[in-house]
Amino acid sequence: MDTIAAIATGPAAAAIGVVRVSGQGCFACCDRLFRAASQTPFSRQEPRKMVFGEMLDAEGRVIDRGLAVRFPAPHSYTGEDSAELHCHGSPVVLRELLSALFAAGARQAGPGEFTKRAFLNGRLDLTQAEAVIDLIDAETAAAARNAAAQLEGGLRRVLEPIQETLLDIASRFYAVVDYPDEDIQDVNPAEIARAMASAEDALTRLLAACRRGQVLKKGVRTAIVGLPNAGKSSLLNALAGYDRCLVTDIPGTTRDTVEESVLCGGVLLRLIDTAGLRETEDTVEQLGVERSRRAMEEAELILLVDDTLAAPETPIPPALRETFLRLLNEVGRGRAPWILVASKRDLTGQSAGSIGAIGAPDWRCPAAYVSLSALTGEGMEDLEKAVADLFPAGDSGEAGSLLTDHRQEDAARRARSALRRGRAALEDGLTPDAALTDVEEALDALGELTGRTAREELVSAVFSRFCVGK
Repeated sequence: MDTIAAIATGPAAAAIGVVRVSGQGCFACCDRLFRAASQTPFSRQEPRKMVFGEMLDAEGRVIDRGLAVRFPAPHSYTGEDSAELHCHGSPVVLRELLSALFAAGARQAGPGEFTKRAFLNGRLDLTQAEAVIDLIDAETAAAARNAAAQLEGGLRRVLEPIQETLLDIASRFYAVVDYPDEDIQDVNPAEIARAMASAEDALTRLLAACRRGQVLKKGVRTAIVGLPNAGKSSLLNALAGYDRCLVTDIPGTTRDTVEESVLCGGVLLRLIDTAGLRETEDTVEQLGVERSRRAMEEAELILLVDDTLAAPETPIPPALRETFLRLLNEVGRGRAPWILVASKRDLTGQSAGSIGAIGAPDWRCPAAYVSLSALTGEGMEDLEKAVADLFPAGDSGEAGSLLTDHRQEDAARRARSALRRGRAALEDGLTPDAALTDVEEALDALGELTGRTAREELVSAVFSRFCVGK
């Protein structure tokens, strides 16, 4: 492949900057712009060992001094001859170094092209390649641990036994058909059914934990709703740790949605502070209430805030209950859990430790009641516990084996559906070759998940999400 180069570090000035190079002419390019202090050409330096020297621009002038390291193929990230040039992180210096590489015959790498080459050269499968961007984008320690474990092949190790089981069925079937004179044991329907059931069970377990994987990666979209002046903005400020929203005693202060990402109970919440729910003649405030409605529609968790509740037994004020439940009916959010937050505990005298499930397990009842004061911080730990209970972290041993995006989930679901159809066909008395079509369909879906049979357009769609130089 041709030689590609890119700045691998961020665009801001920093102490250290890195330029990456990969491809067939990588070492020849670096010979022209790196002069080692030992005077040994870069292409003859010891592999995987940092070497000190001078960085040269396209005219051969010294622009910086730093370190360089070469990685001969196939023992490199991309599987090709690769190099890294480490210098001071001045954007000017890095651009000059990149220009010198272009003058030497390299070209600008496309988004995610280094990782794409690692995939195409068999250094990574598709789940590992996706884990690279997950690790870069991780916003919590748990998300980073999961991405790192997936990069080490955690998800591949879960999927490989499923694929091998199905490949064994398909290969044996074709071997019997294509080589009838050979002594190859035929695959009977009962054996096929058992193998398909085992693979289906494994996919079901994988899909059952899918929600945890997506929460780790993307967080939980959370709408904070309530009547005007209930303490919604104060709650967001308390969770964020700084004054993100304006707080006044004037009803209708918040007229637009305000968003902030926070860690609560070990869960990443993408908070949306909304306008107070009430009927109003103010056109601007009406628009804010409509945005509150849309925020509820898209939310995966709702925090209903009220400042009149003194205890879990206290009824929700009729105006709030009527407005809130009407909106829930309108947006059809029966699936989103909600927590009833009694705010301003420092003013209302609510009892400490007021937390617990209320009523029947029905969407019209809150998943938990929490009493807190955003001003003093009392009760905030109860809110964290309630959130953690709704979105449990799961077993630490499953890190790396979680499906973390909708592409992976869709492929796993299609594979499971194909296996279910195949088992149903066998139960209806059809011959094994009928079920084989479903086995092959399941293998195709799993191949999309891991990239073992991925088409070029699928690969390009995945890698287009990467940053240049990654």
